[in-house]
Amino acid sequence: MNRIEELLALYGSPEACAAELLCDRHPADAVAFTVIDGDLSSEDLTYGRLRRDSARFAAALAGLGVEPGDAVATLMGKSAELAVALLGIWRRGAIHVPLFTAFAPSAIAMRLDASATKVVIADAGQVAKLAPGEDMPAERAWATVVAGGETGDELSFDALLEPYTGEEPAARAAALGGEAPLVKLFTSGTTGTPKGVPVPVKALASFQAYLEYGLDVQEDDVFWNAADPGWAYGLYYGILAPLAAGRRNILLHAGFSPELTWKVFETFGVTNFAAAPTVYRSLRASSSPVPEGIRLRCASSAGEPLTPEVTAWSRRTLGTTVRDHYGQTEHGMVIADGWADAVREEVPPGSMGRALPGWTAEVLHDDRDEPAPAGVLGRVALSVPESPLMWFSGYDDAPEKTAERFTPDGRWYLTGDAGTKDENGFFRFSSRDDDVIIMSGYRIGPFDVESVLVQHESVVEAAVIGAPDQLRGEVLEAYVVLRPDASRNDALIEELQLLVKTKFAAHAYPRAVHFIDELPKTPSGKVQRFVLRRRRTAER
Repeated sequence: MNRIEELLALYGSPEACAAELLCDRHPADAVAFTVIDGDLSSEDLTYGRLRRDSARFAAALAGLGVEPGDAVATLMGKSAELAVALLGIWRRGAIHVPLFTAFAPSAIAMRLDASATKVVIADAGQVAKLAPGEDMPAERAWATVVAGGETGDELSFDALLEPYTGEEPAARAAALGGEAPLVKLFTSGTTGTPKGVPVPVKALASFQAYLEYGLDVQEDDVFWNAADPGWAYGLYYGILAPLAAGRRNILLHAGFSPELTWKVFETFGVTNFAAAPTVYRSLRASSSPVPEGIRLRCASSAGEPLTPEVTAWSRRTLGTTVRDHYGQTEHGMVIADGWADAVREEVPPGSMGRALPGWTAEVLHDDRDEPAPAGVLGRVALSVPESPLMWFSGYDDAPEKTAERFTPDGRWYLTGDAGTKDENGFFRFSSRDDDVIIMSGYRIGPFDVESVLVQHESVVEAAVIGAPDQLRGEVLEAYVVLRPDASRNDALIEELQLLVKTKFAAHAYPRAVHFIDELPKTPSGKVQRFVLRRRRTAER
């Protein structure tokens, strides 16, 4: 049996138990996470401690009426409480709903409602977003648990564990099998509300395979995936994959800064690092001195294409060349310039890699569902029957959106990205064939932002595009049609930017707002964002 078959048999078993696979089978004294604060103080979380505390939290969830299959959300940063909460959720057999901490109340409420969340666990600094208001219902269907601070009238994370202090609840962890949902993660597109992606237990086979082949995380590595666990790359490969493989990961309980990142590298001896290109670009652009002796064994990037200056800089500064990896929320990482000896090759310039073990990828013609010749630009697709690690079968309650992802015969999964494949199987990213914006590695659906902008009394219509940015890859810019009596001024621009920050997400506001008489549209009335992108390029 080869390695992919072993992983599929383990995680796809009808008897698969998430808590056993992610925690209980590992040595009790082995370290799962090192949590580092901004002052560089740290604590190690062992599997033994996580087993004890997550069992207590699972019992507390049961006391709150959470049953297997119910949804429990987290609005939390990287912390010991997050690790305990997640394992408690999965031990109970509940479904985790990640909420990005930059989300505003309206974006949070939409996800809580769509997932029928029963309990929300929030950091003390985030709990105000859950208060009843214009964007948050007064009659809430969920209970709120507050971690790491004053709770007011809400439940306390620590207090929920107190009845079980000194013991580990005896209730057996839920064993619901490989098909059971583990996570529901929402992803945005170009139209409509965000779509729920159900992630089953069997997806752990894919996540661990990438940790082994793509990232090559070894037992003696000091591994640090710096991505936020509110998004797929941070959750899949900063939490789930390390737990599944029994490999330690660093959780930095502080905001990003180049200076702090260098200090973590130096103090903790990081050898294997994964982050979005924005992080590497920020380190390169920073005036903070690079500590002596920084030498990474592996450096990996995901979320958007790497640029040549980053790879050249990393080779000089980090002691290794950062490698590009490609994937999506719907399937995880599938194409990579992998680090493991079994897949490691010399990286051609501009390559995002080859299909990883367990996946078969192709570039299809634009006008027919057949592989294109080498070097021909087309649609990047995954072969469903030839990709045993494929776990995505469709979005929750969105059959039309699911149908858009697969060819009519079910043979191909369409990523929505365009690229080429050379004669040696190396892929190069060209562009997205939809309008999703990728900023600092985060995918942002223009519809989410446009829906907020049109709430302003002065706005008739709005369209949002991605514009090139040296640091973030892309930033959002908005084209806005105003009512005839509205004034086009800087004050209105600031109002619209603030509206997006407060109604959708703090990171996703338009950096520029262009007032326009009318939006370009098709005869059927669909906004042509590509026309706006061309106009923006011509104006540079």
